[in-house]
Amino acid sequence: MKPMTEQHVTLHGFNNLTKSLSFNMYDICYTKTREEREAYLEYIDEQYNADRLTHILKTVSDIIGAHVLNIAKQDYVPQGASVTFLVSEGPVVEVPTESYEESPGPLPDSVVMQLDKSHITVHTYPEYHPDEEISTFRADIDVSTCGEISPLKALNYLIHSFETDTMTIDYRVRGFTRDIDGNKLFIDHDISSIQNYIPDEVIELYDMIDVNVYQENIFHTKCKLKRFDLNNYLFGYTKDKLSPEEQREITERLHNEMDEIYYGKNIIR
Repeated sequence: MKPMTEQHVTLHGFNNLTKSLSFNMYDICYTKTREEREAYLEYIDEQYNADRLTHILKTVSDIIGAHVLNIAKQDYVPQGASVTFLVSEGPVVEVPTESYEESPGPLPDSVVMQLDKSHITVHTYPEYHPDEEISTFRADIDVSTCGEISPLKALNYLIHSFETDTMTIDYRVRGFTRDIDGNKLFIDHDISSIQNYIPDEVIELYDMIDVNVYQENIFHTKCKLKRFDLNNYLFGYTKDKLSPEEQREITERLHNEMDEIYYGKNIIR
């Protein structure tokens, strides 16, 4: 049965489709010395502590119209944090009438729709290689909803919440629901790419690759920032403090790190 772009189908009971969004962001920094590395990790740990992450997830829950039932949060030693929200159906009684056409979600206005049996989680992973002079910060966010709304509505806000160099985004629709005649619906909205839920002004900033399995309702998009300013990857000083040769060497190292994350493989320099 052809997926619907608007809610025209009368369902037999509750919409049992599970829609899961996984958003992985990476921030990269050149940290030549141990002191620079420790300072960068301390900065990241403060910027993305459990309280800040809780605020971000609370806004996500508002965007998708969810009641927060429970919050579990934890800051780790020496670094890193995790937050988990258990959420349930939002305070909507009437049937939503909003179009389900592909479009970016709101920023930061909220969309109120129905959902239940859902969760939102975030975990952070500060990381470094002692020989490469590069530190990497990764944040993994998962938004899983059961019902009519796609968690992709929160993607626009998530992209703007993290200063990210490289992103990988996964979206999958699982299970099925039934229409009033008993026919199975394995998806309830049209989608050709995750990019349809990313604003044009953001798409212009990134190189993007799609790897989609349409028959299984699995969608994957990888993003890498196009523009490169070395000053954005130095911690505590600017590139005018470096010689031209040092600038070239550091730029090459950073590009190599970003390419390895983007293509998902080690690249010999």
